[in-house]
Amino acid sequence: MPQQIDWEAFVITVVVLIVSITLHEFGHAISADRLGDDTPRRQGRVTLWPDKHFDPLGFIMILVTSFFGYGIGWGKPVMVDYRNFRNERTADIIVTSCGPLMNLLLAVVFGLILRIALMTGHMFNPDALWVKFAFDFVTINLSLMFFNLLPIFPLDGSHIARRLLAPSIGEPFYRFMVQWGPIILMLAIFSGSRILGTIIGPAVLKMTELIIGLPA
Repeated sequence: MPQQIDWEAFVITVVVLIVSITLHEFGHAISADRLGDDTPRRQGRVTLWPDKHFDPLGFIMILVTSFFGYGIGWGKPVMVDYRNFRNERTADIIVTSCGPLMNLLLAVVFGLILRIALMTGHMFNPDALWVKFAFDFVTINLSLMFFNLLPIFPLDGSHIARRLLAPSIGEPFYRFMVQWGPIILMLAIFSGSRILGTIIGPAVLKMTELIIGLPA
């Protein structure tokens, strides 16, 4: 149990994660809907209301882990019926990619706000609440993007890798990941920051520096 709780950081992390995961799942839902699959719309997923996109256990994990200084959680997966797509392979790549792309969009928008504020000096105070929110939107969304692009089931990267690889390689790879991916992912997560931090951390730092214009 932490000796002193930083309630401001806790609230910022929870709010940013709720918005970011909601937009991530919405990206999957709206892209599938636009490509011809009405499954997400029938299930009420083509919406920006957070409650439609959150898994109860995933939301509890966000609250608990944010309380201890870091945020881990997940949203409710968007169900897709690939039979409704003209080209299943291409549609899967697009629908799957739109989740991480929404996170990238959020990171770029808030990063550019910070960049402009830094360049102009207008209302920029590192300790200001809006600066903390904006910076967390950048780093958390970049972390979500790179994390979800890992080729480990059930992350988005496993679907993308399956479709980009030749079927003779992609299908056996995906079957292996469906069976063992969740175990691999749990081991990586519960290793602390050692594994995931080593893989994702440098990419997040470099991208943050590129967007904002200053070292993270």
